Amino acid sequence: MRVMLDTNILVSMIFFPSEQTREFRNHISDFHELIICDYVLEELRIVVERKFPKKKADMERFFIELPFNLAYTPKNINFEEFPSVRDQKDSPILATAIMEGIDIFVTGDKDFLVLDIEIPEIMTISGFLEKY
Repeated sequence: MRVMLDTNILVSMIFFPSEQTREFRNHISDFHELIICDYVLEELRIVVERKFPKKKADMERFFIELPFNLAYTPKNINFEEFPSVRDQKDSPILATAIMEGIDIFVTGDKDFLVLDIEIPEIMTISGFLEKY
């Protein structure tokens, strides 16, 4: 399956690794195709600059070690064609997941988790590990 990660999941995996995030990372790497969109990578870069400026090397090492495919978020998206997200800055992420045919979008963001859509399936790390 094609699995896309939200920014908050990457922050957890890179800066707050736990047994659960390591299990998740290994499972994704071994059994699924990991997709990360450039919009999420840019959002992550901004978070790192603001909150973890001394840990940029940790982020770079993480992406060197993690196999993933990059999805590009179009600059001009008609958001009326996609489900609405409460926080407008999250709309490009959901639109990218839908346009890229993502099967599962993993996030900790309640604005995504409350959406009632079938594809992509939206879930937390723990929900993913329980189901897959």
